[in-house]
Amino acid sequence: MKKEYRIKKNEEFSAVFQKGTSFANRQLVIYVMDKPGQEHFRVGLTVSKKVGNAVTRNRIKRHLRELVREFKDDMLQEKDYVIIARNPVANMDYHEIKKSLIHVMKRGKILRSSRQSRQQSPKNIRKK
Repeated sequence: MKKEYRIKKNEEFSAVFQKGTSFANRQLVIYVMDKPGQEHFRVGLTVSKKVGNAVTRNRIKRHLRELVREFKDDMLQEKDYVIIARNPVANMDYHEIKKSLIHVMKRGKILRSSRQSRQQSPKNIRKK
C-alpha cells in the first residue's frame, strides 16, 4: 500500500476511533470517518498481541493489506478506515478473512458496488 493510503500516527487512529462510526462482526471491526477534501481513502490496520505471536499478527496484516488492495477501486473515497482484527482471525485462512471483510464492508455500506463482492463470494463459484 502506498504511503498516502496509510494511517500511521497515533493521533490519526485516535481521531478515527473518536469521531468515526464502527461496524463489526465476530472477526473484524471497521471504523469509518469522513474526510471531506481528501482525494482518496486511507487505511490503518490493528492486530492486538492477544491475537497471536508476531508471525500470526503479521500474516493477518498481510492478508488484510492485500484485501484492501483488491477492493480499493470499490471502496468509498474521502474516508479514513481503521480495521481491527479480533481473536478468531488467527485461525482463519485468506478466503475466510476475505468473506468476513466483505460481510463487514456490506454492513457499513463501504463498498461502492456489491456486484464485484458477489462475484468473488465463495458461494457463487460454480463447482464442476
